[in-house]
Parts: sequence; structure tokens; C-alpha cells
Amino acid sequence: MPPRMLQTLYDYFWWERLWLPVNLTWADLEDRDGRVYAKASDLYITLPLALLFLIIRYFFELYVATPLAALLNIKEKTRLRAPPNATLEHFYLTNGKQPKQAEVELLSRQSGLSGRQVERWFRRRRNQDRPSLLKKFREASWRFTFYLIAFIAGMAVIVDKPWFYDMKKVWEGYPIQSTIPSQYWYYMIELSFYWSLLFSIASDVKRKDFKEQIIHHVATIILISFSWFANYIRAGTLIMALHDSSDYLLESAKMFNYAGWKNTCNNIFIVFAIVFIITRLVILPFWILHCTLVYPLELYPAFFGYYFFNCMMGVLQLLHIFWAYLILRMAHKFITGKLVEDERSDREETESSEGEEAAVGGGAKSRPLANGHPILSNNHRKND
Repeated sequence: MPPRMLQTLYDYFWWERLWLPVNLTWADLEDRDGRVYAKASDLYITLPLALLFLIIRYFFELYVATPLAALLNIKEKTRLRAPPNATLEHFYLTNGKQPKQAEVELLSRQSGLSGRQVERWFRRRRNQDRPSLLKKFREASWRFTFYLIAFIAGMAVIVDKPWFYDMKKVWEGYPIQSTIPSQYWYYMIELSFYWSLLFSIASDVKRKDFKEQIIHHVATIILISFSWFANYIRAGTLIMALHDSSDYLLESAKMFNYAGWKNTCNNIFIVFAIVFIITRLVILPFWILHCTLVYPLELYPAFFGYYFFNCMMGVLQLLHIFWAYLILRMAHKFITGKLVEDERSDREETESSEGEEAAVGGGAKSRPLANGHPILSNNHRKND
């Protein structure tokens, strides 16, 4: 692409009328008189910080989460591996993991195995791809630790600010609002963490809402980035703290679930469900979204950045409604005694009736609660 065209695209992308209210320019947000303003270039640091998060996560899971799992007696199952078979492996990788009956019969003739042996091979092969209990526990431990620290730090950043109590003050003086170091680091750390989640999503535990998780992470990264360089920082800090308020509860419930602590998991999940519903379906739409949709129009006409920010907020809100539906459905089954696992979980298929899998040791994994009692599998939702 010619340099002139690149420059034209760059200039158009950063056109003030897209991102700032009328009669304001980027020059109005240049540092002066000891006051520091947010800049898009500040966000470059989040990519190396995301890589640093991945390194910290590796050592955390190795030296903190793994010993904690051993302390909680979380042990693995011995999984029988599917014997090498080029015909079945090719079908598994190219056609699907769940062959239909007609396909089983065809594969039986092609491989020289009985239909029962073909079905058993696919069960074992699917189980090979499923994440281990230890992997789930380590991932939940990492996210719990981050979300808890982030929530505490976020509250420390905003609890003494006037706009925490009066949301009209979010827009007082906008967009000529300087930033302070605590806001800067809160933003950089949150954005870096979500970049790290996006980078690791291919290797993390996959759930049935995998696509929704990708949408959530991308929307969150876009929202945090836009709110920084368009100086929606006051609203951004409120939104991030609101999301962190329930995420650590979900991850802690998963941890106790994987450890087989049934009652503790249930109780935490109930608290999580209440906090999630209140924060994501009440406070976010009726306080935060009202703050970003209504109050700005009292100060300036709507512009592209205003519509863009609130559209992305709408995407997050739709995801929250989707996850709230799953949570309420799980809660209903829990209350009626019908809940046996997370709605999003990918349950391991067992062949215990044929004596083909056995638990290692007598830990949590070999007890009736083994494989985690109902409720949760490893995932967020992040929020968000």
C-alpha cells in the first residue's frame, strides 16, 4: 500500500470528529501545566505487559496453583489413549468427533474394526482432547487471583472519587479531564490481562460458549482502548470495577468444584449469581449505560465516538443477558435438584462399566464428587 494512502487512512482514522465532541481537537488533550492526559500511544505498553502476564501465569500455575491442587487432593484420572489408527484419526480431524451410525459402519469396514471398537476409539480420542482436572483448577486459580486483586485495586482507585457517588460528575469538564497514575496503571493492567486471555484462548480450556468468550474479549479490549484514547476514563474505571466484582466469585466456585467441596461451591455460586444479576442486569444498564447514553447529550451533540462506545456496551450487555440466562437456568435446576453439571461443560465420557478407566489414588477425583460436582466448568464470562 503506498505511503500516501497509509497516511490518508491514518489521518481519517484519527479525525477529531470521529472521536471527540464538536469544536474539540487532539491539541486540547496535550499535556500542559503539569496536567497529563490520556494518549493512544500509552496503550503500546499493554502488548509486552500481556506477554509478561503469560510468563507470570506460567510460574503461578507451576509453583502456586499446582501445590494448592495437591493440598486439596485434586488428582487426575488415568485416561486410556486411543490406539494409533490412521483411518479413524483422519476422520476425527477432518470430518468430526462424533461419527453417525452410518459413518461408524463405514469406518468399521475401512479400519477392520467392529462398530463397538470404532465407537470406543472415538470415546477415548475425545477424552484425550479434553482438559484435565488439574489444568482446569490451575486456570481458575490464576483468574481468581487476578480478578480479586483487580477488584480490590479498582475499588481503591475509584472509591474516593466524586463520580463514584454522583455519576453526573463523570462528564464534568469532559473531555478536558487529566489522568492520575492510579488510573493509568489500572487501565494498562486490565487491558494487558485481556490481551493475555485473547493470546492464550486457543490453549485454554474450551467451553460451549467459546465463540461468546472471543466476542467478549475482543469487545472488552476495544472498549478499554477506545475509552482510554477518547478520555472516557472515569466511566471506564467504573465499568471495569463493576465487572471484576463478580468474576472472582465465579472462579473461586470453580476451584472448590474441582476440589469436590460440594457445599462450599454451591454457596459461592449462589452469591456469584446474585452479584452477577445485580451488577450486570441492574447496575450496568440502569446506572452505567444511563450515564453513558443520557448525561453526555446534556453537554454536547452526539458524535461517532459516542455511538461507537455505547454500541460496544450494548454488545457486552447482550452477552451478559446470555450468560444470565445460563446462570438462571442452572440455578433453577439447582433448586429443583436436577442440576448435574455446568450448562457450558464438556463432560468426559467414561467407560468404567467396561473397566477401561480407573482413578489414580483415592483423592477427590475418585470419590463420588469426583469430576466435580454439579455447577461449574472452567470458564469466565467475563466479562467481561
